[in-house]
Amino acid sequence: IATITAITTITATTPAITTISVITTVLSGCAIIVRGQPRGGPPPERQINLSNIRTGALARRAPQSQPDQKDTPDEPYAFQAREFLRKMLIGKEVCFTVEVKTALGREYGMVYLGRDTTGENIAESLVNEGLATVRREGIRGNNPDQARLCDLEDQAKASKKGMWTEGGGTNTIRDLKYIIENPRNFVDSMHQKPVNAVIEHVRDGSVVRALLLPDYYLVTVMLSGVKCPTFKREADGTESPEPFAAEAKFFTESRLLQRDVQIILESCPNQVILGTVLHPNGNITELLLKEGFARCVDWSMAVYTQGAEKLRAGEKSAKERKVRIWKDYVAPTANMDQKDRQFVAKVMQVVNADAVVVKLNSGEYKTIHLSSIRPPRIEGEVHKDKRFRPIYDIPYMFEAREFMRKKIIGKKVNVTVDYIRAATSSSETSTIPAFAERTCATVTIGGINIAEALVSKGFATVIRYRQDDDQRSSHYDELLAAEARAIKNGKGLHSKKEVPIHRVADISGETQKAKQFLPFLQRAGRSEAVVEYVFSGSRLKLYMPKETCLITFLLAGIECPRGSRNMPGGMQVAEPFSDEAMAFTKELVLQREVEVEVESMDKAGNFIGWLHIEGVNLSVALVENALSKVHFTAERSSYYKTLVSGEEASRLRKDKIWANYEEKKVEEVVHVMEEKERTANYRAVYVTEITDTMHFYTQDVETGTQLENLMETMRAEIAAQPPVEGSYAARRGDYCIANFSADGEWYARYQLSKIQSILTIYLPFREIVPSTRLAVIPPAFSTRTLAAQATEYTFAYIQVPQDEDARADVVDSLVRDIQNTQCLLNVEHSGVTCPHVTLQFADSKDDVGLSLVKEGMVMVDVRKEKHLQKMVTEYLNGQESAKTARLNIWRYGDFRDDDADEFGYKLKK
Repeated sequence: IATITAITTITATTPAITTISVITTVLSGCAIIVRGQPRGGPPPERQINLSNIRTGALARRAPQSQPDQKDTPDEPYAFQAREFLRKMLIGKEVCFTVEVKTALGREYGMVYLGRDTTGENIAESLVNEGLATVRREGIRGNNPDQARLCDLEDQAKASKKGMWTEGGGTNTIRDLKYIIENPRNFVDSMHQKPVNAVIEHVRDGSVVRALLLPDYYLVTVMLSGVKCPTFKREADGTESPEPFAAEAKFFTESRLLQRDVQIILESCPNQVILGTVLHPNGNITELLLKEGFARCVDWSMAVYTQGAEKLRAGEKSAKERKVRIWKDYVAPTANMDQKDRQFVAKVMQVVNADAVVVKLNSGEYKTIHLSSIRPPRIEGEVHKDKRFRPIYDIPYMFEAREFMRKKIIGKKVNVTVDYIRAATSSSETSTIPAFAERTCATVTIGGINIAEALVSKGFATVIRYRQDDDQRSSHYDELLAAEARAIKNGKGLHSKKEVPIHRVADISGETQKAKQFLPFLQRAGRSEAVVEYVFSGSRLKLYMPKETCLITFLLAGIECPRGSRNMPGGMQVAEPFSDEAMAFTKELVLQREVEVEVESMDKAGNFIGWLHIEGVNLSVALVENALSKVHFTAERSSYYKTLVSGEEASRLRKDKIWANYEEKKVEEVVHVMEEKERTANYRAVYVTEITDTMHFYTQDVETGTQLENLMETMRAEIAAQPPVEGSYAARRGDYCIANFSADGEWYARYQLSKIQSILTIYLPFREIVPSTRLAVIPPAFSTRTLAAQATEYTFAYIQVPQDEDARADVVDSLVRDIQNTQCLLNVEHSGVTCPHVTLQFADSKDDVGLSLVKEGMVMVDVRKEKHLQKMVTEYLNGQESAKTARLNIWRYGDFRDDDADEFGYKLKK
């Protein structure tokens, strides 16, 4: 290209036609590339060689396929001649005339600076500066251009310019460096400072070949943070451009090729040098994005020193205008209204550590997932196979949840929806979604991005996406930067320290464990707690930080509407306003820090007491908002007057549960009070079982024949299709059948516990059997088809001894007197878990409970209902007679209040 060896190669001449073009590339001191005007794409280019002159050949690298060949260095003044033309012509308009065209298509002519031939003759300028020699062979005497070139060469020689200086110009030969031994150290040594360079080649819109000055390193630089469409090389060697690849390449070439630029070398991952090319007229990286010729690349954007937000802004601008590669772009939230894309909402719950439940201004609840982050998880777990893991068992999950809870629970936040993640199924053939549709958004409070704060603390990681996946956070780069800081500082998930372990005991429903905790909670007075879950308006699950345990907590003093639940006899319908009561409790206390006063516990291991939040008693709040009624057990508490006052106000307003309340006239109230007396409606029952807590089960004598027929039918069906031993996997809470060893018959009973040998109570037998002797109840006799045939009761007017030995004595006495016998039963009043009743011996009609009182084995439970006072008085008289006779617990003559604790009682003052 650089040297014309013989004039004999010229085989044809063409008429001299003046053409105006723009110089794009200077190949050497005597060869240039010109282009015409763009018309619907990159314009055509032509190579023009200067006639009648010769310059030195530039250095050439040996083909890598031929290792035996050596690199060819510059000839003297070859690079200087190229630089002279480059600085003079690049980007300028020139006019040229083609004088000769060879058979191979090579064109020779005269080039003039400007739009006509009156401009500076490029060949003459080179010769005048001593950077080219004139071809004197074949000079035609009548050609004034050739004669002038000879005169200029003679003057340059006389003046010793350029190559005519003494010494031969060996100092003008460059020491080109094609290979860098350690690119990473080389980039680091630049300290991310701008380096002067010349762009020698443009491979595609985002990859260039640059000559670094003044040390002449020839390096390939990929633009940081972006990627343009490229040219794919096919198997046959041809290149097929991706859409807009040629346009992107021309865009970069027309602005940078052979321009003086500055390059910031920013990183060198995997031997690829990343950098930013700065031109006086602008930053090519940002221009490519803004014009839709490139897209952002996450893996290299982190090293972009000019600010990643500028790149995102440029890409966003191109997307909004739908230019070039974004012509078919549809924004993730394009179909959403502005009010649905950005809104303010109140945080009601923190779900795990990457989602929140918010309440909109319309009152609607919505789950919002934090965009582009992943909460802590156990590595290697597969979603469809893993079981539910409490947040305390997953490293840093509890810390992440607590961080979010303390920061945003109950507060208003700004929500900007980034994208809607469509529901995905667990497999191609499955119709069950593995993940439901998710609304992913950026949540901020006080200008702080919650997701970024989580990531910076090391409590979450950033999701990596495919390059063409635009469903990501609008602040994705900030998330990546926050994660990089967390990794560098070794925070949270990135720490090398031991993982924090939270040993939290879940004693919900564990009666024995709850008994052990009860004294501590009672003595503590008001204890700090966090509401973990709300089952209903008055039933909650609490986390006790000091005791590091989870408990089920029931609000004292109120009776809240019950929600729907699955009962042995079928689904129980929800009571009116049960959902409203639960929503009220959730909004007020869910995941809030509260104070609780534990008073007692029920037989299921649930604690009962009062809950306070910011000075508000939740029981009182429910009553005042007409979502609960006062329970008679509140009479003994210090909050009784407040509860009654709140209930009275709700009744007067006829609000919610009191909407249909009709206040009776004074005369009717007096009449009802006079008529309301204890109802004695005794019916014959058969006592089949007595528990250790003095509860007992009965069957109605009237249905005895039906039950026997039912058992015979069930056993006949079991005999026809006997259960396979060990085929039934017992679970706590199941109704099942088991084989009783004494008679070999099958009996049905509620399964009490899940251990290797399961304690199963039969009617009317008791036995410990292995779990392999249990089986499922036949469908025709399941609890969904038949109601329970035994009913649970407890004694009215007497207190259950707290001391185990004292209680065991009472149970033994009851077993001897009434178990497996027929008695008379009367319901006295309702209870928390079961009705409270009185029993009479069938023959003597003596009261069983009163007999226990008179024998000094139990104490009286004083009821305050007026219609029960006659029975209470009778029981108190029996207690006085036992005291006088000094029977059992009253055997000490000088009986004091604190002596009762010795027998497990608490005397009322």
